[in-house]
Amino acid sequence: MSNIIEVNVPDIGDFDEVEVIEILVAVGDTVEVEDSLVTLESDKASMEIPSPVAGTVVDVKIEMGLMAKEGTLILLLDAKAEEKLPEVVEPPKVEEKKETPLSTRPKVNTQPPVIPKSMVNESGFKKAYASPSVRKFARELGADLSGVSGSANKGRITKEDVKAFIKQTMQGQASGASNNLGNALGVAPMPDIDFSKFGNVETAKLSKINKITGQVLHRNWVTIPHVTQFDDVDITDMEAFRKSMAAERHNPIKVTPLVFIMKAVVSALKAFPRFNSSLASSGEELILKNYFHIGVAMDTPDGLVVPVIRDVDQKGIVELGEELRETSVKAREKKLKPADMQGGCFTISSLGGIGGTSFTPIVNAPEVAILGVSRSSMKPVYQDGEFVPRLMLPLSLSYDHRVIDGADGARFITYLNQVLSDIRKLLM
Repeated sequence: MSNIIEVNVPDIGDFDEVEVIEILVAVGDTVEVEDSLVTLESDKASMEIPSPVAGTVVDVKIEMGLMAKEGTLILLLDAKAEEKLPEVVEPPKVEEKKETPLSTRPKVNTQPPVIPKSMVNESGFKKAYASPSVRKFARELGADLSGVSGSANKGRITKEDVKAFIKQTMQGQASGASNNLGNALGVAPMPDIDFSKFGNVETAKLSKINKITGQVLHRNWVTIPHVTQFDDVDITDMEAFRKSMAAERHNPIKVTPLVFIMKAVVSALKAFPRFNSSLASSGEELILKNYFHIGVAMDTPDGLVVPVIRDVDQKGIVELGEELRETSVKAREKKLKPADMQGGCFTISSLGGIGGTSFTPIVNAPEVAILGVSRSSMKPVYQDGEFVPRLMLPLSLSYDHRVIDGADGARFITYLNQVLSDIRKLLM
């Protein structure tokens, strides 16, 4: 036995009429209780009208663009037999209907978001042209509607638009990776400028390495609170020892200052274990590592790569020098495998062969610290009552301030200074 009921526009508050902007069902559709049937919109907000019962749509009595008011017939439903209705043609009770109209719309917007509230442009989210169900859907997926472009009538945002936004963000395509993150932070996206208006231009595509590196560094920069400390290290004695090693060997393997710095870093990691850790994804635990794999940033024609030299603590100076040379060749010839760039504990970025006095390296997550090495130079240093020429090496230590405080950062770089200044400590 069929149970045909009418579904009417419920109490719409202070509004005389609202526009029908979406019809979400068609004749023959099966709906459940609370499934959305149509969307109405006033000049201030939109609301969806839910089904009061489960059943099948028999006839749709409303059209797109129609101005509806309280009591306007929306559609006819053939209710399921198990639904016990009070009377055949009773519209839903006003008390129940008040859960959906405009007066309750803020409840949708204040549901707990998946992403931190501070990362959402709440003002833009509220102004976004989307229905309550789409807003809820966006909250559940962690999408900031202020950065989503609507494809429906009058620029209205649909669920498909939200899905496309999430997909684009994950892939980091075009300007999506930076602009979508900017939108999430409440920052206006970068404008699309036609530079050819100002003069002759050329376009050069970024290499795959450039794109990947850019995305990773951008993520690390905006998600990790960086602190960078600087120091100058007297490596005069270290350099004298390094050159004497080459002179004493008949077929010397080139041992660069970087090898000594790697050994000094391992010594510092042992003295300060917190630097040899990673922050768990929960943000509530530290994973302390009992191995010493050092990443070395290398410049290649296609961009920056960071291969990892494993078990640096177990290898001698000459062995490390040879491994560094072989790894550098692999990097230039594009022969590095993904496994060669995984598992690092700490990264060293050396620009000493190029120049500069200091820089602020970006932490290579999930590591918590990185050492920048600039070009050494002779400087006058005051010793024993007089100025003497000493070879000074600038160091820049960046670290994750969530894990490492300033005092430990200062202790770490001071320890490095002491070890590199007295080469004998590396051999102990």
